[in-house]
Amino acid sequence: MFDRVLIANRGEIAVRIARTLRGLGITSVAVHTPSDAGARHVLEADVALQVPKYLDIEAIVGAARDSGAQAVHPGYGFLAENGAFARRCAEAGLVFVGPPAEAIDAMGDKIRAKATVSAAGVPVVPGGTEPGLAGWSDFPALIKPSAGGGGKGMVLVRSAAELPDALESARRTATAAFGDGTLLIERYVENPRHIEIQVLADTHGNVVHLGERECSLQRRHQKIIEEAPSPFVSPETRARMGAAAVEAARAVGYVGAGTVEFIVDGTTGAYHFMEMNTRLQVEHPVTELVTGLDLVELQLRVAAGERLPFAQEDVRLDGHAVEARVYAEDPARGFLPSGGRILALREPQDVRVDSGLVEGGVVGSEFDPMLSKVVAWGPDRASALRTLDRALARTAVLGVVTNVPFLRALAAHPAVRAGELDTGLVERALPELVPGVQVPEEVLAAAGLVFHALPRGDDPWEVTDGWRLGERAWTTWRLESRDGVHAVQVRGLPEESAEVRLDGTAVAAHIRLDGAPAGGAELVVTIGGRTERYLWARRSDTLWLGKDGASWSFTRHLIGDPGDRAGAAAAGDGVVRSPMPGTVLVVKAQPGERVSKGQPLVIVEAMKMEHTVTAPCDGVVSELPVQAGRPVDMDAVLAVVTPVAGPTVGAEEA
Repeated sequence: MFDRVLIANRGEIAVRIARTLRGLGITSVAVHTPSDAGARHVLEADVALQVPKYLDIEAIVGAARDSGAQAVHPGYGFLAENGAFARRCAEAGLVFVGPPAEAIDAMGDKIRAKATVSAAGVPVVPGGTEPGLAGWSDFPALIKPSAGGGGKGMVLVRSAAELPDALESARRTATAAFGDGTLLIERYVENPRHIEIQVLADTHGNVVHLGERECSLQRRHQKIIEEAPSPFVSPETRARMGAAAVEAARAVGYVGAGTVEFIVDGTTGAYHFMEMNTRLQVEHPVTELVTGLDLVELQLRVAAGERLPFAQEDVRLDGHAVEARVYAEDPARGFLPSGGRILALREPQDVRVDSGLVEGGVVGSEFDPMLSKVVAWGPDRASALRTLDRALARTAVLGVVTNVPFLRALAAHPAVRAGELDTGLVERALPELVPGVQVPEEVLAAAGLVFHALPRGDDPWEVTDGWRLGERAWTTWRLESRDGVHAVQVRGLPEESAEVRLDGTAVAAHIRLDGAPAGGAELVVTIGGRTERYLWARRSDTLWLGKDGASWSFTRHLIGDPGDRAGAAAAGDGVVRSPMPGTVLVVKAQPGERVSKGQPLVIVEAMKMEHTVTAPCDGVVSELPVQAGRPVDMDAVLAVVTPVAGPTVGAEEA
C-alpha cells in the first residue's frame, strides 16, 4: 500500500478521499488554487500545495512529485476522465488511481464505446453516426455529442422537421464544450429510467459488480437524488444487468472502480447501454451503505496491485440508501447559482454527510455549485426516505441560498414515495416542488424581534425598548427580504417581555438569543404561546434565519435611519440586483442613459451560464456601480433606474 497519496480535486470528494486515507494511515496531500487556500479539503489534509488551476496537468504532477506522493487520486470531474493525465502520471512514475488511459479513451468516445460493448454482447440503443445523421427517420430521437458527458449538448428531436436545426445546435454546443463537434443519434426511450451498475476490477482479471443505483430523478440531465437498490429492479434483472456491465468493463480491459449506465424502459424493463463513467461517481455513497464496502479503499488497493478481496457471490445488499445533493442554487429563481459567505453551518450528525463546507468559507461562482451530499440508510426504502427527510430538515447553510427545501419536497412527492420514477418526473412536477419566495409571518416576526433585541451601539439611549413616559412606544422595523419590504412593529425587550405586531394585532413575544452578537447558534422564539427554534446569524445589517431546511435573509432599515430608503427593494423602485454571484461580462448601458422597461443593462456570467439583467421600468440610469470583468455577489446592486414620466427612448432608437 502507498505511504502518501495526492488528491487531485477539491470540495466534498477531496474531503471524502482524505477520510479513507486517514483511516488507512496514508498521508494525504491536497492541492488548491489561491482562492481555495482556506477550503475544508485543505484544512483536513496532512499536506497542501498550491497550484494555478485544478486542470493544470503539469502543476498537479509537479506537486505530486514535490510532495513525495506515490499515487494520485483524481476523484471525479476535473482530470478524472482525462487519458492524457493518466499517461502523464505514469510517465512521472506516479500511480494513477483509476483505469488505464486506453480504457478512459475507449469509453470517453461514445461512438467507440457503443461499438466496443455491442461487440461484447451488451445491448445498446439503436442509433446512427456521422455522416448519416441528416437522414435519420426513427423518431423521437436523441442527439448526443460523441465526446460529451453530463447531459451537455443533448437534444431531443420529435420529428424530421426539427432535425436540421437540432443537429446544428447540438454540434455548436459540442464544439464549444468539448472541442469536438462529432455527434451520434439514438432512438429516444419514452419515460425512461436511468439505472447504473457499479463495477470493480483488479489487475488479476477479476471483475465484479456491486448492484445498481437508481438515478432517474434528474433535472436537465443532472442527477438530484439517487438510491440503491432501485425499486424497479428485480434480483433476476440485477443479475442480467450486472453481467452486462461486467462484460462492458472486460471489453476495454478495465481496472478500478467504474460505472456502467443503462437507459431502461419503464414499461417493458428492456435495458440498453448508455455510457461508462471511468471514475468514482458522485453517488457512490449509496452503494457503500448497502454493501458495507469502502470504494475508495478498494480503488487504492487495486491501484497498489492487490486482488479484490471478495468474489461476486460474496456481494450482499443490505437495506436501502438514498442520497440528496445539496447545491448552491435558487430553485425560485430558475435554479440560478447562488453564493456568499457561510455565516453559520449545521449538518446532521446521525446520517452520512459528505461535505466540503466550513463556517466562514466563501461559495463563489468559480466551481461546481454542489456543496455536500446527505446520505441516509434504512432497513427498507420507506424508512430511508423518512430518515433523509429528517436529515435535510436539520441542514442549514446560512449565508448561501441552497436547494434543500426543494430536495425535501421532491423526496416527499407521492410518485417518489411510490418508486414510480422516470427521468422526466422532476420537470413535470416542478410547479409542485419549487418553493415560493413569500416569507411566513412567524419568520418575519422572529426577524423583527431579533433586530429589536440586538444592540445598536454602546449608548444606553440607543436601546430600542420603546421606553417613554406613559406606555412603551412601538418601533417599526422595515425588513427587506426576497419577496419585498415588510414592516414589523415591536415594543418592549424581547429577551424579557415584548409584543410584536404585523397586521395590526399585538401578540406577546419572547426570544432567547444564543451566540450573540453575531449568531451562529440557536434562537428560541415564542410568539402568542407558540415556540419555534431557528439557527441564526448576522453580518452587518443582514440577518439570516434557518429552520426545517429553509433559510431566509433580512436587511434592516429602522425608520429614521440614514440608510432607510423607505422600501428600497419594493417593486418598481428601479434597483437592479444580481440574480447570482458571478462576473460581469458586459455592461450595456451608461450612466444618465434613458432606458425602457425590459432593456438589457448588464450580463452576468456564472458557471458558464449567462444571465441578462434588464431594466425594471422606464427611466434614467442614475447609478451603475459595476464594470465588465469584475466579480459581483448575489443581490449586489448592478444599477439603479430612476423612473421618469412620459415616453422613454430605447437604446436602439437613441
